[in-house]
Amino acid sequence: MKFCYFDESGTGHEPFAVMVGVIVDTQRMHLTKTDWSELLETFSKIIGKKVDELHTREFYRGNGIWRNSNTGHIRAKIILAILDWLKKRKHKITFSAVEKSVFNKDLKSDEKLKEIGSLWSYMAYHQALSIQKHQQNEEKTKGHTVLVFDREVKEEAKFSALIFNPPPWTDSYYTKHKNQDRLDQIVDVPYFADSKHVHLLQVADLLSYFIRLYLEIVNNHTKESYVGELDFLENVIEIVKTLSLPKRTRYLSTKQCDCSILFTKYAPSQIKTI
Repeated sequence: MKFCYFDESGTGHEPFAVMVGVIVDTQRMHLTKTDWSELLETFSKIIGKKVDELHTREFYRGNGIWRNSNTGHIRAKIILAILDWLKKRKHKITFSAVEKSVFNKDLKSDEKLKEIGSLWSYMAYHQALSIQKHQQNEEKTKGHTVLVFDREVKEEAKFSALIFNPPPWTDSYYTKHKNQDRLDQIVDVPYFADSKHVHLLQVADLLSYFIRLYLEIVNNHTKESYVGELDFLENVIEIVKTLSLPKRTRYLSTKQCDCSILFTKYAPSQIKTI
């Protein structure tokens, strides 16, 4: 059995929205939780302030508890250390990205989008379908996955109902068999938690933030805040490629069905190549 921890970035006024899920096998969960707590304790010692939770935006921009700590070079090392930490534990990730100006034009007129309900739900449901597509080839129950999201009060009831009773038109995304239950690799209904207490939600936050920032810079929506920022972000994207589920679970280039087309249509071009 597996757990997948999700967080998103860009659901405000940003041009792109990104959601990332960190997939963890239950056999490695205890070690991961312990290690992450130790990492936070290390960060606390470095800056001389208590770090209970890593908010990526504050951390990366030197705001909040990171303000006036003169740790810019240390923050860069910490980011790379976290990504290396993720690689060494062999956790996989999944993600979805949306160009919001295009998506918002269709949200009120496309019947399938209206059934899904919102930008957040669109990205989250895309993740569930991607995980189902990948994990259903696992032996017996090894692919069964519990979905855990950061608290999203406005979305919880609607999305839980969507997972509990998936629309039949989404069956084609993962080539549902005749006698197969819908989303049979997704355990029960999704769970929602406080990221302060669920550390892997913080890792998902970090990855979603950097993927979104990368998209903004390469598409000229945001300028680099320092010389070499794009190079740094491209390095992050290369690491994301090594950690991600196969591209065919997210954005198919051939043999697409109506459902996969819907989840490809609003993705930024750069994200389809990862």
